[in-house]
Amino acid sequence: MAKLPASLETLTEQFGPHLNREPYGGWQGRGEPEKLVKTHCCFCGQGCGIQLKVRGNRIIGFEPWEEFPFNRGKLCPKGVKRYMQDNHPDRLLHPLKRADGVGFVPIQWEEAYATTVREMRRIQAAHGPDSVAVLSGVSLSNEKSYLVGKFARMAVGTKELDYNGRLCMVSAGAGNKKAFGVDRAANSWADIVDADVILCAGTNVAECSPITTDYIWRARDRGAKLIMVDPRVTPLARTCDLHLPVRPGADSALFNGMLRVLIEGGMVNREFVAEHTSGWDETEKAALEMPLAEVARITGVREEDIVRAATMWGQAKTSFLLHARGIEHHTKGVDNVLTCINLVLATGRIGRKGCGYGTITGQGNGQGGREHGHKCDQLPGNRDIENPEHRAYIAKVWGCEPEDLPVKGHPAGEIMEMIHRGEIKGLISICFNPLVSLPDSNFTREALGKLEHYTAIDFFLNETAHHADVVLAGSLHEEEEGTVTSAEGRVNRIRAAVDPPGDAKCDTEIILELARRFGRGKYFDHFHDSEDIFNELRVASHGGTADYYGITYERIEKELGVFWPCPEIGHPGTPRLFEDLKFSTNDGKAHFNPVRYRPSAEEPDNEYPVILTTGRVVSQYLSGSQTRRIGGLVDLCPEPFIEIHPTLAEGHGIVTGDPVLVESRRGRLIVKAKVVTTIRPDTVFIPYHWAGDQSANLLTVRAYDPVSKIPEFKKACVRISKATEPR
Repeated sequence: MAKLPASLETLTEQFGPHLNREPYGGWQGRGEPEKLVKTHCCFCGQGCGIQLKVRGNRIIGFEPWEEFPFNRGKLCPKGVKRYMQDNHPDRLLHPLKRADGVGFVPIQWEEAYATTVREMRRIQAAHGPDSVAVLSGVSLSNEKSYLVGKFARMAVGTKELDYNGRLCMVSAGAGNKKAFGVDRAANSWADIVDADVILCAGTNVAECSPITTDYIWRARDRGAKLIMVDPRVTPLARTCDLHLPVRPGADSALFNGMLRVLIEGGMVNREFVAEHTSGWDETEKAALEMPLAEVARITGVREEDIVRAATMWGQAKTSFLLHARGIEHHTKGVDNVLTCINLVLATGRIGRKGCGYGTITGQGNGQGGREHGHKCDQLPGNRDIENPEHRAYIAKVWGCEPEDLPVKGHPAGEIMEMIHRGEIKGLISICFNPLVSLPDSNFTREALGKLEHYTAIDFFLNETAHHADVVLAGSLHEEEEGTVTSAEGRVNRIRAAVDPPGDAKCDTEIILELARRFGRGKYFDHFHDSEDIFNELRVASHGGTADYYGITYERIEKELGVFWPCPEIGHPGTPRLFEDLKFSTNDGKAHFNPVRYRPSAEEPDNEYPVILTTGRVVSQYLSGSQTRRIGGLVDLCPEPFIEIHPTLAEGHGIVTGDPVLVESRRGRLIVKAKVVTTIRPDTVFIPYHWAGDQSANLLTVRAYDPVSKIPEFKKACVRISKATEPR
């Protein structure tokens, strides 16, 4: 072992170029902060308030922000450690280009910009404007989400624009629009506390949205009953009143079965249904078509437990239903969402205290990011890009003609298919890591290799950016001013705590400069800061379902967040929707939607007899680009694993710690076993935060919901065996 340096001078001499790099400085970063910056966590969609401690343009720690009403100072493990990525040695400090034989080398910004624009123009000249795609992420602020949408359409001039919210919230959004005419949780989380029954479907609340657990526990302290629907006994389910271990892919059958019990038990609020809804007759007919015994067979849930759950829900005076990706990541994700909403509407418990419905948003700005225009079918304000009136309004705001706006493009998964087929030849991405996050990773890797040019904007060199030709060093959450919108619909203020390190630039600056170099500066030159962009967003959203017009930076800071819709400056905001029982649909009524059960894209067979489902762990976040670089979080869960029921494990001679070979029709993966009694015997679970040969998405299927185009991450068919090679 090499002898350690005897003095600080020797240490500095040997390692000084690394120790003195701009974004981090070891001992130099310690000490009392020069300022505390009130902002919000960069990870999940709860939007927890946090105060960042800043010294010498470095974030050196955090303090609780106890006044912020959502979390009152409480944070999960990711929130506590989130500041540690700021000074990480992997941080991109300069733009990079791919160099043959040596990987990536630093370049000047002039070369980076010029190369990107030259190559994209070359591709479009040869193959048309839509041969270049733009993919973005909902870790971006509202301002950047809006800007990316405008950039893709007005600067690049492509219709092929989409975002990684396509892998998260789109089934919920589509279902909400069908039923309510608006895509937002119907209530703030404060209404959870006053619910007598809480039903959580497909959501591992304690690990994925830990602060939401506090709201549920406060309800339980006052006597609320908790129903958990999940193939696993997740941490919160271990203490619930009733756990329904649904077979993955059978959620719509389960909720239709519960609706049948409500109908037959006289627990439907017929007055509410008659006065405030439409579509009930067909929905009732669909629910009564399947006998309860058949529901039990398909779902794997005991008939008596289905009756018990429906009775608990139906007899409650107040109730709250929450769901997340467990029911949404399916080829019938929208159907699953609609059957949940049908339960809410059948009992008429919405629009009043303690009565509500909400989707637990997965990404930091998963709510705001799907409202303002970097989604292929959407314009700002949650407007429809194919609606002539909507197009005319946004064209007026942007100073162009409606025909100048591209038409609807393709969702992210289909964009990758088009890249693979050679129809899209150029790509610009920002804060999106599809090589880890899209299904069937081997297919995605092949597609990326077919691009003629790829420019990635990011702050770390994520796994997808390894395939880029040019990488533009962008900014972290806390390096730009802006806003984000939480799962509740609360618009929160993000404050710039530090400047980007080294030669990295703010994402906004990068996008604006690219727009100018594409020759479209006239649509962007009036933006001088993030507030300018937000003020245009306010106007662009005005009159849309996601109306931010009455929200200003000043109001957000003064009021600790403002709930949309907020259509005028004097409007108080809207924490609870539908209090007047008027809905945002064409007839002003809530819409029931009949659903009939249909199989998943893959069903178990003799060759692949086991169901694989995927999800999160408490210490990691999405594709892991950030959290896998934070030592304290890596220590909590350093690698993926496979949860297996003892019965299934025994049949394969597997015990905890054994390497397990998992194979699907698309790929293979070796992970260590965790033999647990908290999962269905026909199902295995693997978390998806890792890359390369540790990626769960080597196994998942490229199948999509026909409405939302969300991938079926929560059900693939696999076979397992004890591996002969170690992990």
